[in-house]
Amino acid sequence: QVQLVESGGGLVQAGGSLRLSCAASGRTFTNYNMGWFRQAPGKEREFVAAITWSGGNTKYADSVKGRFTISRDNAKNTVSLQMNSLKPDDTAVYYCAAADRSIVLGTTKGYYAYWGQGTQVTVSS
Repeated sequence: QVQLVESGGGLVQAGGSLRLSCAASGRTFTNYNMGWFRQAPGKEREFVAAITWSGGNTKYADSVKGRFTISRDNAKNTVSLQMNSLKPDDTAVYYCAAADRSIVLGTTKGYYAYWGQGTQVTVSS
């Protein structure tokens, strides 16, 4: 089983940037496709971005496309989410997630078996 720990959340003004990181431990990192989800108060947890085990393929939610970038460093067992041009609607708890390596890169919660504890991102207007 892989353990995931997020970091990098905080308070930022609209238009600003934050970089989230997720450190993985416990199993071989390249065994997993990785994803980021977020959950705002009173809302369902929603997909943000995902990346395959090799980093060769990525997917993004329409709401973040062009503003957020997912990347991974397999040598350091980390996956990152660079968030630019942040909006108040981006305020949420952001979760890192891992799914067993496959050709398919999933965007649903059920695709991911392992989750971190989350990190709060607050964007002020």
